Amino acid sequence: MKLPEGFLKNTDETGRFIVTSVRTGKSYAIEPIGDPHTVWGSIDPATQTLDNKKGFKKYRGSIDAKDSLITEENGFKNIQVLPPGTSPLAAVEFVDAQYPDK
Repeated sequence: MKLPEGFLKNTDETGRFIVTSVRTGKSYAIEPIGDPHTVWGSIDPATQTLDNKKGFKKYRGSIDAKDSLITEENGFKNIQVLPPGTSPLAAVEFVDAQYPDK
């Protein structure tokens, strides 16, 4: 798989990562889209709200759909968009099970 330039750049911000199957040797590109993460942080005891400490909400860990690098134009095939709450690793395991061992 040839990745688009910059695919793994700023992964804390974009949430992009690669999974390579030990069983088949196939690689899968993962790219969280939207705002799928849960907001968490320190609770301010005085206000009972999330504390805005330095770095709070610094990294989103996902991108907007318009910024996706996983496109047919970039050479990707069998692109799947998972519903919110679906584990990308479970989806990779399911798809990978369709292929024979290497």
